Amino acid sequence: MTGIDRLDVMDLAARRGGRPVFHGVSFTLEQGGALRLAGRNGGGKTTLLRILAGLGRADRGVVRWNGEPIGDDREAHAARLGWLGHADALKPALSARENLQAALRIADRPVAGLDDALDALGLGSLADLPASWLSSGQRRRVALARVLAGAAPLWLLDEPTVGLDAVSVVALERSIASHRADGGMVVAATHTALDLGSDTVSLDPAKHAGAIPEPTA
Repeated sequence: MTGIDRLDVMDLAARRGGRPVFHGVSFTLEQGGALRLAGRNGGGKTTLLRILAGLGRADRGVVRWNGEPIGDDREAHAARLGWLGHADALKPALSARENLQAALRIADRPVAGLDDALDALGLGSLADLPASWLSSGQRRRVALARVLAGAAPLWLLDEPTVGLDAVSVVALERSIASHRADGGMVVAATHTALDLGSDTVSLDPAKHAGAIPEPTA
């Protein structure tokens, strides 16, 4: 972590399928901060996460990292992300460990923290089993371990607790607390009572729904 990291989201507006989803979404997340995206299904949580990740386009507004628009250097922005989408993105024939090794090498990130990440989520004894042998909850934990092992400053997590049992949720909460204590940031869309920390800010994109206003002259 650089010690000066800051994410600024300014007046975002977005459409999905040609229909407005939200507008006027603004917030700032500083080193060690956490934001919970809450609200109903279809309310724009995933759309907002994808914009923050540089995977989706906003109709208006800007996302800045340390003052610079993330679109100015998409490769640099990808390098600072720990991204967890709905899909676990695992190759069935590879073991949990091999999946993580491949993902980290593709992202040009060190593999030194791989075993610690697996152990943090209770996967040490399953690390060498093919992903096809794992349950849905175990595969979700492997996908989360990929985020942990990547050591990126900004975690963007879309429904991270899907398929997890209570013990695994607690392990994830410990990992999030550790990440934040080290200066990392977390933005998580979740319907569950996932504890991101007592100072977590909440945002419901659906409360910013409606037609996107035309720019003023």
